[in-house]
Amino acid sequence: MTRNPGEGVAAGGTLVVQTAFLGDVVLTTGLIEVLAERFGPVDIVVTPGAIPLVDSLPSVRSVFSYDKHHRDRGVAAGWRLAQHLAARRYARAYLPHRSLRSAAIVWAARVPERTGFAGAVGQWLYTRRVERRAELHEADRLLALADLGGPARIHLEITEDDRAQAYAWLASRGIGDGFVAMAPGSIWGTKRWGGFADLVRLLPGHVVVIGGPDDREAAGALVDAAPERVFDASGTIPIRVSAALLERARVLVTNDSAPLHLASATDTPTVAVFGPTVPGFGFGPRAGRAAIVERTDLTCRPCSPHGPARCPLGHHRCMREIPATAVKDTIQALIG
Repeated sequence: MTRNPGEGVAAGGTLVVQTAFLGDVVLTTGLIEVLAERFGPVDIVVTPGAIPLVDSLPSVRSVFSYDKHHRDRGVAAGWRLAQHLAARRYARAYLPHRSLRSAAIVWAARVPERTGFAGAVGQWLYTRRVERRAELHEADRLLALADLGGPARIHLEITEDDRAQAYAWLASRGIGDGFVAMAPGSIWGTKRWGGFADLVRLLPGHVVVIGGPDDREAAGALVDAAPERVFDASGTIPIRVSAALLERARVLVTNDSAPLHLASATDTPTVAVFGPTVPGFGFGPRAGRAAIVERTDLTCRPCSPHGPARCPLGHHRCMREIPATAVKDTIQALIG
C-alpha cells in the first residue's frame, strides 16, 4: 500500500525506513516531525500494522507498506521495494531500525545520503553513522540521527473520526470517562505480567482492555474476572481508536509493550510493569504522570534486550513475584 501514490517522483525528498515493532514506530514520530520541519513532509516505509500510526501525520507525505514477515518476505520483494524507492530519487534516508535488511534496501534504492546508528548490523552500508547513546530514552536517541537533542515529542494524529468511534464504543457499553485501561499482552512471553486478573478484582469501576488480535486470550482472563465491569477492545478496533480510548482513560496499566508508547503519545497516566527488561534500556513511559513497578532486587534482570520467550532460569520471579496489591498501590499513589 502507498498513501498518495499519485504525487509523482519525490526527487530530493526525505525517506525514513522504520520496520520495527509498533511501539518503535510511535517513538519515531519525534524524529519524523523534526525532519519534516527541516526538509518538508517525509516518506516512510513501515510494516502494514504500523500504517495507521503514521498515515495521518501532517509531517508524512507518502507511506509504503513492507510486509517483511509475510507477503514481502525474501530478497526479491526487498529488491522490488528498493527499485520503487529508487524511482523517486530521494536525497537522503534515515534508518532508525538497525537491521541489515533496511540498510540494504536503502542502499539498493541508490539514496546518496544514508544515516543510521554506529554499531548497526548494516552500518557499512550507511554514508553517515551516529552514536546511539545508551543513557537516553529511545525517542531522544532517534533525534540524534538529525543532530538534535531531546526531549522528543512523541505524538499521534488522532482524528475526530477516531475519537467519535472511541466515544461510540464506550457509550454503547455504558462506560464514561475515567475508566482504567489495561494492556495485558506482549509479543514477548516473559514480558507478560500474570497479575492483571487479580488487579481487576481489586479495583472498582469499569476496565477496558486494549491490545491486538493476539491478545484476545489474555484479555479474556480479565473479562472472566469481572464480566459485569470489564470490556474487551483488543483486536476489534483500529489502533488509533485504541489511542483515542486512552485519551479518555484515567490510567493505563501495561506491560513493556506498544500500548505503553501509545499512552506516551496521548499523555495518559501510565503504570508500567517491567520484568525481564528495564526502563534503563530507553523504552519507559513518557507520559506526564507515570510510574514503574518492578523487582529491583534480582541480579538476573535484565536478561534480554526484548524479553525472551521463556525465563532463562525457569523461575520468572521478575514477574511472578509482583503482587497485584503492589500495582494497585502504585495506581492509587499516581492518580489518587
